[in-house]
Amino acid sequence: MAVLPENVKVFVVQGLACFDTPSQIAAAVKAEFGIEVSRQQVSRYDPTRARNKDVSPRLRTIFETARAKFVEDLTSIPISHRSYRLRALQRSLERADAQGNIAMASALLEQAAKEVGGMYTNRRELSGPDGGPIASTGMPTVIELVTPAMVQEAVRTVRDDY
Repeated sequence: MAVLPENVKVFVVQGLACFDTPSQIAAAVKAEFGIEVSRQQVSRYDPTRARNKDVSPRLRTIFETARAKFVEDLTSIPISHRSYRLRALQRSLERADAQGNIAMASALLEQAAKEVGGMYTNRRELSGPDGGPIASTGMPTVIELVTPAMVQEAVRTVRDDY
C-alpha cells in the first residue's frame, strides 16, 4: 500500500464524509489524480470505523467538518429541489415521447403529478371541504357496563330463539 500525498488523503476523507463508497472514491482518485488506490486503502481513512483509530487528528477534523456541512446543506444537492426534479422528469418525458414509449411517459406524468401535489414530502394536510374540518358522520360510541347476570340472560335468550 503506497503512501498517498496529503491532497489525495484530504480528497478521500471528504468523499467518505459525503457518504461516497470506497469504490466510488477509488475511481474518483484515479480520474482526478491518476493514482490507483484500492477500496481497502480508501476505507482506512474512515474515522467512523473502529479499526481506523489511527487516522490523524487533522484528517479527523476535516472529516467531521465536511460531514456536518454535507448533512446540513441540502441546498448544494440539486435533486433535493423540486424544480430540478421536475426538469429531469420533463427531459425524460420528452425522450419517452420521442421513442413512442407510452408506458414510460404515463409513469413519468404520474410521478410529476405526485411531485407537484406534494406526494413526496413528509407533510400531509388532511381537511374537509374548503379546508374546513373533516366531518364525522359515525354514531357516537356508547359503552354500557354489563353484569354477569345480563350476560347469562342474553345467552338464554339466544339459546331459546335458536
